[in-house]
Amino acid sequence: MEPGDPNNRTASKAESQLRKGVLEYCVLALMRDGARYGVELLRELEGTGALATSQGTVYPLLSRLRRDQLVVTTWQESSSGPPRRYYELTEAGRAALAEFTGTWPAFRDAVDRLLAPKTHPQVSGETER
Repeated sequence: MEPGDPNNRTASKAESQLRKGVLEYCVLALMRDGARYGVELLRELEGTGALATSQGTVYPLLSRLRRDQLVVTTWQESSSGPPRRYYELTEAGRAALAEFTGTWPAFRDAVDRLLAPKTHPQVSGETER
């Protein structure tokens, strides 16, 4: 598809909406095994392709997660520059991630069922009109 193609805009809108819906939980999942700093999270998201996003999206999200007490932050010295703010899951953050992880398969499967083309087998002896 060409960048100006209207179908491309639709795909971009759909991808953007999907990303908005799952980004919070994907960020929480990236912190599952330990504290992460913002640029590290951005790089991980970028590495997935579909979840690549900007600092203007991730940092406000991280602030909201902190306000909602799903993550806590600490400052750590960096050998390659200024101190970094690290984000780490709280128990509430782990619970939110566990809830999403439990909900996601059924949600994904329901969407997949709706998106799959339906096949209408013809009943033997029936003719089309």
